[in-house]
Amino acid sequence: MIHRVATEATEAAEIWLLKPPTTSGPDLDLTLLSEEERRTLRRIGNPATGVRYAAAHIWLRRLLGERIGVRAADVRFAREPRLRGNGPQGGRPSVLDPAERTHFSLSYGGDSVLIGIAARPLGVDIEPVPEAATARTLARVLHPAEAAEIAADQDPALTFARIWTRKEAYLKGIGTGLGRALDADYLGLRDSPASPPGWALANLEVARGYAAAVAVHTGRQVFVPPMRCLPGV
Repeated sequence: MIHRVATEATEAAEIWLLKPPTTSGPDLDLTLLSEEERRTLRRIGNPATGVRYAAAHIWLRRLLGERIGVRAADVRFAREPRLRGNGPQGGRPSVLDPAERTHFSLSYGGDSVLIGIAARPLGVDIEPVPEAATARTLARVLHPAEAAEIAADQDPALTFARIWTRKEAYLKGIGTGLGRALDADYLGLRDSPASPPGWALANLEVARGYAAAVAVHTGRQVFVPPMRCLPGV
């Protein structure tokens, strides 16, 4: 079953939370995918993972096609230069929009898929909340202040997941991904949540057992309201 979720702020991101089926069905119209996407799909050995990939890309194409006024099958993708850092690799995926107003981000987490669409560069991330021991171990690679927040919290696993998704959303937004050192930026939750200059970060309320976040590139801070679940489609 697929749930559609969206924010309501016109200057922030629209967020879509997908719960793909585990088996193929009539909604998975593979003719909407590009040849490259179909090649990727054929390389995926796990059937459920393949269905999740296909559903994510089909719905991404539908949403982007509706936004820019083309058929889903005609959506074309490119890769943007990094907003921070250098190097031949990295950079955000983008849609070839004639009006140059559309940016997107896609994230897989457990059995969920998160899609963000905005008029400005952005990143989204969704992750299952890990076991507490895993959270404490992984926290060591984060910014020291973030690691301290996680260690001091009564629910270190949830705090870790919320900080981690903020960090991944931001790193996707700037186009480096995990190629940038995880301790280079403080994006924690203590006092007022941290946002790097020119970016607005927000944690998103999703299903129990998951954490999610969005980072939007903006010259000023914008309010990103909680997501609301709409009827499944």
